[in-house]
Order: sequence, then structure tokens, then C-alpha cells
Amino acid sequence: MSTLALKGPYWVTVRQYRRTLWLAGTAVVVSLAVIGGLRIWDAQAPDRYYVDGGRYAADDNRGYEMLRLAVEYGGAYLLFLPLLVGVFVAGPLVAREFESGTYKLSLTQSVSPAAWLRTKLLSTTAAAFLTLIALMGVYRIGWGRVAGSWNLDWAERGPYEATGVVLFAYVLAAVAVGALAGLLIRRTLVAMAATGLVMGVVFLVLGAYRWSFLPVKTLTGPAGPTLWTPDHGLMMDTGLLTSSGARFDQQVCWDEVNRTPGLDGMDDGGMKLFDRCLTRHGATSQYVDYHPQSHFWPTQLIESGILLALAALAALAAFRVLRARHP
Repeated sequence: MSTLALKGPYWVTVRQYRRTLWLAGTAVVVSLAVIGGLRIWDAQAPDRYYVDGGRYAADDNRGYEMLRLAVEYGGAYLLFLPLLVGVFVAGPLVAREFESGTYKLSLTQSVSPAAWLRTKLLSTTAAAFLTLIALMGVYRIGWGRVAGSWNLDWAERGPYEATGVVLFAYVLAAVAVGALAGLLIRRTLVAMAATGLVMGVVFLVLGAYRWSFLPVKTLTGPAGPTLWTPDHGLMMDTGLLTSSGARFDQQVCWDEVNRTPGLDGMDDGGMKLFDRCLTRHGATSQYVDYHPQSHFWPTQLIESGILLALAALAALAAFRVLRARHP
């Protein structure tokens, strides 16, 4: 067992932030107790069955509703874990060491500046990964029951990150960005704020554009009943097509209805006028652009690749800054 024990700067880092590690462990235990308890509560009420053999939770199953809410909010909370890790690295782990001057003690113990920083980052990354694996495992316990329900589809914010691998890439990016901010700013609160701002922007930008990484698929059909995406696909756009196959903007007909005097709503002849407008423009079919569920893993890998590139650049810059200031 002695060979497995932490030694040198790794032992110092873990010892120094043991309260944070205990807090992370407590979060995992509490999460497991909540999700496990709700699964047991949900199991007390039998499901109802469709005629075709499918089943769904009974309307009076409060355990299922609470489990669904817990999984919904749990996925949102998991999004904050990389942000918290980055803020912790930027502030208490790096910037505070320079702000208080305690880093000098470590550098007098035959530890090079690069080894000192590497130890801190590897320790933090390992602890964050273990915590993330445990929390994602707990999430999966609840996800297996409520997947596909309202706000819990595979492409939603929260489930998308919590059921894939991209959160690990976010953690690596947050660690690297936090280290760079801490080394550049060297003021605890300012470095924490800067890291939170940068990672927040990264979250928002990638979340907004992730479904632009791959081309959408298009399904067409006759105008009339709503055209749904197959196999739980993520709908990106829908509309009408003319007989030539060109896409038609329905707003043209809505504007015509609104400009017609004497109409009092769609029931007062407005719908007939709208339909005549569609016929006049030859809008005879409809389309829907969507991402099939098979795009989940390619999108995850592309987004993870972008984050790993960001992490590599930030880590390289951090060690260069450290080498320049402490050769």
C-alpha cells in the first residue's frame, strides 16, 4: 500500500485541500441518496400500459414527477462543475499562492516551478474527473427511467452534456484556463472572476453553435398534418415548399391577411384568405430540417476536440508564463 500512497507535492496538495475533497465526496453521497430514494418511491406506483404494449408512469405517480425534476435540475447542476473547477484552480490553487507568497515555500523544497504547477493541476484534474464520473453515474440511475420526457431529450442542455464525454473536455479546458488566469493575474478574486467569465463565454458559444457542426437532414411530405422528425430527432427548422421545391416563407401570407381590412381574426375569413395565398404561391408540401439521434456522438467528439485544443493552448501558455517569471 505504501507504493500507492501520495508522496511529496501531491501529498501536500491533497492535504492542503482535503476539505474541498470531502465536500465533493459529500455531494456525491447526497446525490446518490436523493436519486436512489426517488427511484424507490417511483417504483411503488405501477405503470400504466398502452394498447400496443408501451408503458408510461401513472398520472398520480408523484415519485416519478419528483425524479424527473431531480434529473432535470441535476443535469443543469452538472454544467457548473467545470466552471467551479476552473474558478477553484484560478483562485485558491494558483492565484492565492502568489498573492500570499506561500508558493516560495514549495519552491525551496527541491521542486521546480514547472513540477509545482504540474502537481497542482494533475491533482485537481484527477479529483474533478473522479467526482464527475461518480455524479454522472448517479445521473444515469435516474436518466434510465425518465429519458425522453419533457425537457429530458438527448439534445437538451443538461442531458446532452451529462450523458456524453464532453463534460470531461470542459473540465480540462477549465483547469487550463484557470491556471493561466491565476498565473497572469495573481489576485485571487480577480482571477476567479476572469476564469468564470471566459468559461461562461465558452459554454454559451459552444452551446449555441454545436448543432451547426454537422449538416442537418431534411424530411419532406405533403402539406397538411404536422410533419414530425423521425426517431426523436432534433428539429432545427420547418416550413413549406412550393411545387418547384423552393422554400416558401409563410410570413408573406400572414402579412397579406393582416393587411386586409375588415377581418376580425382568422375565424372571420382570415384562414380562407391565408389558404388562398398559399395556393396562389404554389405551397403544396412541407419540410423539416433535423439532426437524427445518430449525430449525438459525432457532435460530442467535435465539441470535445475544440475544448481539448483550447485546453492545450491555455496549458502551454500557462507553463510559458511560469517559465518566463520563474526560470
